[in-house]
Parts: sequence; C-alpha cells; structure tokens
Amino acid sequence: MNKKFSTKDLVLTGLLLALGLVFPMIFHLFGGTGPVFLPMHIPVLIGGFVLPPYLALLLGIITPLVSGTLTGMPVLFPMGVIMIFELGTYGLAASIATRKLKLSSIPSLIIAMIAGRIVAGIVVFVLASNFGVQLKALTFVKGGIITGLPGIVIQLIFIPSLMYALNKINRGANVNA
Repeated sequence: MNKKFSTKDLVLTGLLLALGLVFPMIFHLFGGTGPVFLPMHIPVLIGGFVLPPYLALLLGIITPLVSGTLTGMPVLFPMGVIMIFELGTYGLAASIATRKLKLSSIPSLIIAMIAGRIVAGIVVFVLASNFGVQLKALTFVKGGIITGLPGIVIQLIFIPSLMYALNKINRGANVNA
C-alpha cells in the first residue's frame, strides 16, 4: 500500500485518538459508564466520516490498544481485543459507506454500527472457541446493544449533527476562499 498521508489527515487522526483516550476517562469519573455511553466509539466513528478508510481503520485499531495500555481501560484481554476489531470495523465501514458508497451520515453510521457488532460477535466466538473465554457471541452482542443503547442514541444524534455542521462550515469556507 503506497498511500501518502496528508498532514491534515494525520493531525485529525491524532486529535481523534486523543479524544478516544480522554472521553472514556471523563466518563469513568462518573462510575463505570463506558459500556453505557460508549465514549471511545464516538471519536472513531467521527474518524470514519473525516478520514480515508485506511486511517479510519487504523484509528479504530489503535484507540483501544493505546487506551488499554495507558489506562487499563479496556482490559486488553478479552475486551481490548474485541474492541480493536469492533472499532476498527466502525472506522473502516463508516469511511467506506461515506466516501465510496456516497451515503449520508445516518445510513453510514447504522451500517458501521451493525458491521462492528457483527465483527465483535465473530471475535467473541473465536475467542470462546479457541481461548476459553467465557462469553457467548450472541449474548455479548445483544448485551452490548441493550447496555449501550444510551450511547447508540447519542451517536445517532450527535455524530450526524456534527457532520452536518462541519459540512456547512466547509462549504462556507470554500465559498469565501
């Protein structure tokens, strides 16, 4: 892969990675609200809308890995491994849906969320089958959706609103340039 990274894309990736580390720390100040509000998911999903697919994928992989290493959240095995695949899929799917399929933000977001949950279920199945992890794939996915429903609602409201505002700002900046 001979991709060139633009400075803007690298800066955005770094900023979103930082937010992916800080948001969960803020939410954990109020108790174990990470699984409910899914704060690490928000910067990665935003990355899917503003970054090329390969950087959005990388952001989704690196964010839980760095967070788990630096803060212990998520615990790297098994949750960190599951989140690496899930968030990587979120970033990649949102970017492809937006950039390649030219879908608007809500359908792109829904596709990314579904794809990420499916991949998480597959990873849980592999971990349970091969590494003795005491999780059931379907139960894990259903539980994650039910527990994370407030976070999912926040994502479905906040991220499309943010993308709309950013697009409006960009259009205004292009007109004035």
